[in-house]
Amino acid sequence: MEHHTNDHGGNLDAAIATYGGTRADWIDLSTGINPVPYPIGDLSAQSWTALPDSGAFDRIERAARQFWNIPDAAHVVMGTGASALIARIPALVPHGAVSIAHPSYNEHQSAFAAHGWHIVPEDSPADAMVRVHPNNPTGTQYTMDPKGRSLVVIDESFADICPDDSHIDLARHKNVIVLKSFGKFWGLAGLRLGFAIGAPDHIKQLQDWLGPWAVSGPALEIGARALGDLTWAQQTRARLTRDAARLDHLMAPHSPSVQGTSLFRLYDVKDAAALQARLAKHHIWSRIFPYSQTLIRLGLPHPDQFDRLSAALA
Repeated sequence: MEHHTNDHGGNLDAAIATYGGTRADWIDLSTGINPVPYPIGDLSAQSWTALPDSGAFDRIERAARQFWNIPDAAHVVMGTGASALIARIPALVPHGAVSIAHPSYNEHQSAFAAHGWHIVPEDSPADAMVRVHPNNPTGTQYTMDPKGRSLVVIDESFADICPDDSHIDLARHKNVIVLKSFGKFWGLAGLRLGFAIGAPDHIKQLQDWLGPWAVSGPALEIGARALGDLTWAQQTRARLTRDAARLDHLMAPHSPSVQGTSLFRLYDVKDAAALQARLAKHHIWSRIFPYSQTLIRLGLPHPDQFDRLSAALA
């Protein structure tokens, strides 16, 4: 059964169908998810057995406000991953033209198009603007000026690796929404936890559309715990930086050019499809793009998997 028609990383089933093996045999580098996830620990029985109460939402919001330095004037809503929020955001204001960078995370374009918006290039005049900061897959960071737009969406799903570069302060503006994802930096994509941060009117509307229990009790408990663990966050940023440099060293003979972030690397190679196939024969999955014959994106391997990647590239 096909659950999603958009082009994404993480489509490991297709690789297995072509190259064999089982999921346990494969190293999946097609996503930008931290391969060393936050250790979730034990959960309270109540998080599973009771509907989440207001206290659970209050605890995670307090932790989020502190972790991300959210302006007091901005409100917060949580959904089942950033994608649940992305799908609804275009309906917040009347549709028109929206400027979206290309290449970028394609859910934004799909969502705005589904709501009748006209998609225009990033340097074109537009009523609304979407920027993924830092961008996926290029790692580009943007300076932001929200003036003169009906809506500005700043997707900071990968910004937890570089918190000093966050545009969270802009969430105090009435036309700005900042998105945060729990799947990437904390490595818990299956938790399905995302945040929209912005002006009260927009956030209340999103909350009304999502309903009263849009996030599960376990996700709220794990999220609050992880957001409060500043030591883990600092250690993780340092490890990701080291491992990204290690990956660049392995790829240096294959690519003179590298972009990306410390959660994923974008390499410019001679033949991206050929390199993807070469790695796949070693049961290592990567990401290539329909708009380029030379770009290949690799997420970071788990520290224990570098030797296997090195052998496949040799």
